[in-house]
This record gives sequence, C-alpha cells and structure tokens, in this order.
Amino acid sequence: MKHDEFAFFNQQLAAMLREGLPLEGSLRQLCANMGRGQLRSELQLLEADLARGTPLKTAMAARKLPGFYVQMVEVGVASNDLPGMLVTLADHYQRTNLVWTRLKGLMVYPLLVLATTFVVSAFISIVFMSLFSGSDMAIISFPSGTTGPAIPPVLLVNFWAPPVFLGLLLVLTVLMLTVPWLRRELRWRLPAFKEANLAQLASAMWLALKNGGNLSDALKLMRDLEAGNKAGRELAAWHDRLAQGRGKFSELARPGNVFPPLFIWLVTNSGEDLAGGFERAAEIYSARATHRIEMFLFAALPFSVVALGSMVVCQALTMAGMLGNLLNWLSLI
Repeated sequence: MKHDEFAFFNQQLAAMLREGLPLEGSLRQLCANMGRGQLRSELQLLEADLARGTPLKTAMAARKLPGFYVQMVEVGVASNDLPGMLVTLADHYQRTNLVWTRLKGLMVYPLLVLATTFVVSAFISIVFMSLFSGSDMAIISFPSGTTGPAIPPVLLVNFWAPPVFLGLLLVLTVLMLTVPWLRRELRWRLPAFKEANLAQLASAMWLALKNGGNLSDALKLMRDLEAGNKAGRELAAWHDRLAQGRGKFSELARPGNVFPPLFIWLVTNSGEDLAGGFERAAEIYSARATHRIEMFLFAALPFSVVALGSMVVCQALTMAGMLGNLLNWLSLI
C-alpha cells in the first residue's frame, strides 16, 4: 500500500479519535471517503471485525497491514495513547514515503533510457539485416545478376550483440523491480537503497523504544520484519547477544555487511538514550540517502545515457561503414 495514503489515513484517524469518535465509526467514515484499493478493503474488513466485537489485536492480526504498524498500534493501546501513536506512525510513514518516492524516480528514469536504447538498437539491427542479408543470410544479390561478396555470419551475429545485451539488462532490471524476494535482497546491497533502509529501520527502532518498548522486543520485531535477508541475520545475532547478557549496545551490536561502523557509533554514543541514538541515525542516513539519490540523478544518470547512446552510435557507425564498403564495391563493377 502507498505510504503517503497510509500516512494521511493515520493522521485523519488520530484526529477523529481525539474528538471522541469510536474507532469503528471512525474507520467506517474514513473508508467511505477513500478510493478503491487494498488499503480500503483491509480497513473495511477491520471495521467489520471490530463491529462484531472482535478484540483489536485479533482483528488487526487477521488483516494485511504492515507488521510494524500492527505492533506499534498495540503499544499505543497498551499505553492508552492510541491517537498519539497514530500521529507518530503517520510522521514515520510520511518520511519513508519521501525517501522512497525519490528512489522510485531514480529507477524510473534509467529504466526508460534503457528501454528506449534497446528499441533503437534493435531497430538498427533489423534494418541492417534487411539490407545485407539474403535468404541464406550470407550472400548479397544485385539487380544485374552479379553476386557480391559474402557477408560473414559472425559479423551478423556480432551486430546483434548490443540489442541482445541491452535486452538482457532490461529483463534483469525489470526482475529486480518486480520479484519480491529479489527486491528485498537487493535493497540492502545497492548504495542509495541500503541507506534508505538503514534510515527506515533506525526510525522504526526509535519509534519502538520511544513509546516504552524495551530493546529486546524492538530487536525481535525488526528481526522478524527483515527475516530472510542479511539485515535480519545481523539483527538476530544482536538479539542473541542481548539474550546472553550483553546489556550494553556496544557489546551486542557489531559492524557487519549491513550495519556500518557509523550506524553503530551513532547509537552507542547516545549512552542510555538508545531511542535518541536511533533517531539521530535515522536523520543521518536519511540525509545520506537523499544525497546519494541526487548524486546519481545529476551525475551517474547522464553518464549512463552517454554510455548507452555510445553503443547505439557505434552500431550505427558499423552499419554506415559497411554501406560505404558496399558502395565502393559497386563502383568497381
């Protein structure tokens, strides 16, 4: 579901609860004003369960809502401050939306460039084949009845190399964006995405600790949410060290492939105020992610346009050179 829509929903719900409206009635009224989509369907089912008397914890567990959101709502209910928690969650998802909107823009632009370059390269190859290939893909025939020099099949194959390479790169990029498990794995490897995830995780840890949660429960929650990737494995190691009695964050958290020394230092340097340390880490890595995105947009992407365009130009120059050789051969007939 969209983070911006989810953030707006939580802001509205918090305002209605503060005005004294019951949760079921607030959900019903908000759903009536929402457009069709997954979020509205899940909230309607949640409202129906609550109206039948289902406990909030049980009703939310049955819905397809973010696991972190469900846990934080339970914390808000336990602390008797659900509206305050909803406002905090709205801010969290709003910040997340700003970063991920930039990241999506970073991916859309090169994808369009890659797709356009692939189409142009394939078109040039098709034109080349139609001009230089006969029925046997090797002999040029002329109206005078003479036969030109044989076109080496390897040259025809090599001429298709650029569009084939671009096509495979395009398919790989689409798979990275559409296959869930591959997307989850790669988001902790690509620089800008990794720092955006670090910012999001730090913000979630701050939110969990800020509202009375303990470090063990917060680490367990993050471990479960990141299960199946490198971040989940490192968080599981942190949680195991904490369970072994290593109470200080500097003892249980160690730099690894996911969490760099700077992240660990920012939290450790906060002393007993771990929530404040995670908040500071969230701010730092959110700024770093934004900086990397801007760097890619203003530097790396123009370079990729030049690189991909050069492939098409080289392909066109090869075709022009063969046309020149053909014209020279015809002048000798």
